Amino acid sequence: MRGIQMGGIGLGRTALRLQWLPTHMATIPPLPADDPIVQRLEDQLDWYDKKSRAARNAFKRIKVVEIVSAAVIPFLTGQPWPGVTYVIGGLGVLITVLEGLLHLNQYQENWSNYRNTAEALKHEKYLFLAKAGPYANAADLRGTLAERIEALMSRENSQWVATVQKSSQASAAK
Repeated sequence: MRGIQMGGIGLGRTALRLQWLPTHMATIPPLPADDPIVQRLEDQLDWYDKKSRAARNAFKRIKVVEIVSAAVIPFLTGQPWPGVTYVIGGLGVLITVLEGLLHLNQYQENWSNYRNTAEALKHEKYLFLAKAGPYANAADLRGTLAERIEALMSRENSQWVATVQKSSQASAAK
């Protein structure tokens, strides 16, 4: 029999895979809330998720204002209105300031780095829960989890320091 018949409809292999999922997931125990390692993981996962979202939102908002400002300049250039040259100049200044803020605060890089770290922490959490990957044969599951999540955060911190230094050097060179 290749699949499961349900009300005359053949479900094929998909139904077999879906049947396996609930029984397998039931064997994964929940994380203990009072465990300091789990608390650290959840706290850092939440922090990186929020910071990634904040950096993404800041980046996109600034870019939208830049794009709209740049799009309005050619329209305003052909208008005979009094004071339009001041508005055009102000929009040019606004675009320059916003681009400087993007460069200074590195919103796009932080968004990417924080999101990557959050996803890596999630990956570790699920590997730990499933006792898969490096946790499959680990003698000390909690110790292995602690080492791996701290290594992820340390690597992200090193990347952040390098980004800040690169940004500072680029600003000093100007």
